[in-house]
Amino acid sequence: MGHLSTHVLDVMNGCPAAGMSVKLQRIDGPNVTTIKTLTLNADGRTDGGPLLEAQSMAVGRYRLLFSVAAYFRAKGVQLPTPPFIDEVPIDFGIADPAGHYHVPLLASPWTYSTYRGS
Repeated sequence: MGHLSTHVLDVMNGCPAAGMSVKLQRIDGPNVTTIKTLTLNADGRTDGGPLLEAQSMAVGRYRLLFSVAAYFRAKGVQLPTPPFIDEVPIDFGIADPAGHYHVPLLASPWTYSTYRGS
């Protein structure tokens, strides 16, 4: 069964990004619709299962929008105004609704990295 998941690690502090805000959006040409907004749990993952279950997945373009600067400010990190990295958008496509799509993020106030996980 297909599903969409994410996991965020705070590489500055070497821990999961507990408390980071994330938006899942669907992109249809110029139209962007927010599907859900959530806060990551103590493990840097979503509570209540995947972001999308198989029955909700559809072929198309999506975006995960991670509130990186707000997360680091809440951890007490002094950031400039504006911050070097504020929100991290990761645009990706779902070609197979029966597939497993895992979109992890490794983040610090100055860099980020992602990949298609397993």
